[in-house]
Amino acid sequence: MNIQRTLLASAILLAWNMPAQAQSVRTADTQQVIVTASPFRNGENDQILTPAKVLAGDELRDKAGSSLGETLSQELGVSASAFGAGASRPIIRGLEGSRVKMLENGMSVSDVSGLSNDHAVSAEGAVARQIEILRGPAALLYGSGAIGGLVNIVNERIPTHLEAAPTGQVETRYSTGDNGKNVSGSADAASGKIALHVDGNWRDTDDYRIPDRRVLQDADSAMRRLPHSDTREKNLGAGASWVDEWGYAGVSASHLTNLYGIPSAEGSRIDQKQDRYDFDSMLKQPFKGVESLRFKAGYTDYEHAELGEAGPEVLFNNRSLETRMELTHDAIAGLRGTIGAQTENTHFSALSAEGGPDTVPLTHSRTTALFMVEEGDAGPLRMSAGARYENVKREPVSGRQRTFDLGSGSVGAAWPFVPGYSVGATLSYAQRAPAIEELYSAGPHDATATFDIGNPDFDKETSRNVELTLQKNTGLVRWKTNLFRNNIDNYIFGRIGSDLVDEEGNPGDELRTRTFEQGRARIHGAEAELTYNQTGAGWSGRLFGDTSRGKLADGGGNLPLQPADRIGASVGYREGAWRGGLSLVHARGQDRLAANEQQDTPAYNQLDANLSYTQRVQGLDLTWFALAKNILNDDIRLSTSVLKDIAPLPGRRVVLGVRTAF
Repeated sequence: MNIQRTLLASAILLAWNMPAQAQSVRTADTQQVIVTASPFRNGENDQILTPAKVLAGDELRDKAGSSLGETLSQELGVSASAFGAGASRPIIRGLEGSRVKMLENGMSVSDVSGLSNDHAVSAEGAVARQIEILRGPAALLYGSGAIGGLVNIVNERIPTHLEAAPTGQVETRYSTGDNGKNVSGSADAASGKIALHVDGNWRDTDDYRIPDRRVLQDADSAMRRLPHSDTREKNLGAGASWVDEWGYAGVSASHLTNLYGIPSAEGSRIDQKQDRYDFDSMLKQPFKGVESLRFKAGYTDYEHAELGEAGPEVLFNNRSLETRMELTHDAIAGLRGTIGAQTENTHFSALSAEGGPDTVPLTHSRTTALFMVEEGDAGPLRMSAGARYENVKREPVSGRQRTFDLGSGSVGAAWPFVPGYSVGATLSYAQRAPAIEELYSAGPHDATATFDIGNPDFDKETSRNVELTLQKNTGLVRWKTNLFRNNIDNYIFGRIGSDLVDEEGNPGDELRTRTFEQGRARIHGAEAELTYNQTGAGWSGRLFGDTSRGKLADGGGNLPLQPADRIGASVGYREGAWRGGLSLVHARGQDRLAANEQQDTPAYNQLDANLSYTQRVQGLDLTWFALAKNILNDDIRLSTSVLKDIAPLPGRRVVLGVRTAF
């Protein structure tokens, strides 16, 4: 705690007592980062409807981990599911799974990571140009799967502009603690009006070291490494487009393979494969009154097998075709906006490989949606409003077919009461159709050691969210605060029972029953962040804190897997070719247990550091870097992980690497 107090005090002093070194870069204000998931392509500080965060550049490279959840886990309002090193999905404001939409370049990743915490996200963060996080209901633009927020991994696989000369980068990493090796890279070039792109990633890690014991409060479980926490991942993508004065049109293809362990008591593995094909086009001013017309389409063929000792036990498959059109019109009566349409057709199944009962039957889903968002000024107020209608059909090969009509709407306003300061409010209404597994599950899920039971009679979820913001978004010192309250009717959750059954659902000793249920949920919380000189030379600093509470109404108790309260501080220094930093995150113990949760989650302190040096060698920018993770070797267990009692996060480790840019 002394280290924590020291870091917090240092960051506060840096934020308010601006040293001379930083005064010299006052003119180099923080660069605006564009949020591509917004139809208006605004900066992250200009979002009205939804608070946004963009990870890019050095910040993204410093935080990059073996999974998307690990990469984003220290962002404001974001935690992670932490199902070993291979599978860790972001959780936003206590909402997870199918309520957090995962996008790649603005299109659904179309994997099955929202189904269960043991399923990895199929989009690779190592080759991302930036990662965008939108906290709060973003369902207006991207559908009912974004009722809690979204994450957009931007790799620009389909180029949108011509490079004057070839550009790219290659990075290699080695990490202690898991003997981890990682090579990633991307390159862009142009020939005439044809723009070209290629990217790839290779990752190989062994079981990672843990600080002490595997099982919480069990001294006899001490071991050096966590079994079944290894990963083997390969990803290759390429794209090309025609770029002209009228706009662009292009295609891309990618292939992913990922074999990783599940550190559950059963010790299974998941063999994941995905092929993806995308088309993207935009016409600039195609006709009078229209600023741009964009059309996108994507086809994804995803599968993974859950492997036991005797081979595949459950086979998951998802084939998806998605289309999206957006028309952005010129200002009309001071209003600038986007109208659009979206379709998605999926074939999903989770079948037993042994001929036993289906975990989830083959189900065809059709989604059709129309949406509209407008933005403008009303006196001193910046206003934004929108609406979305969505029709979802679930058609299993056996069982009850369901159709859901979903309506969403949002209105927000920001008032710059003095230059550089603004206060804002947002009211959002969003609906979500029950996911396929929530409706039709009726079989074993071996990786989680559960027998899942869905309910085809579920109603749609309805979220009513209120959010208040206050921020300072100019100058060296910037800060923001967010208060939110989200009331969700017909909230779907899985209740773990005490009964044990076998693979066929009969009394046994293999699997716990997990029955999906509905109830009313209430989530409220607060977030705050203060930054100083985040991108300039000299000293920089950051303070943040977030908290949320999730409960079931009518005495139903706490929501499962809720995040712990956190505070964090970081300091950094950049001078010439050198850059370094130190960060500390403190999480309080989490004792707000759901009915099926057995043990409190202890508090932890995560201390990390980074150091890099960049030199020019034969026309190349060569950056040598070192990252130290969990320097205190603390026993870190996340309250948002179903494996917290038996699978701590990695202990102390060092990442060494070099990055070449041209």
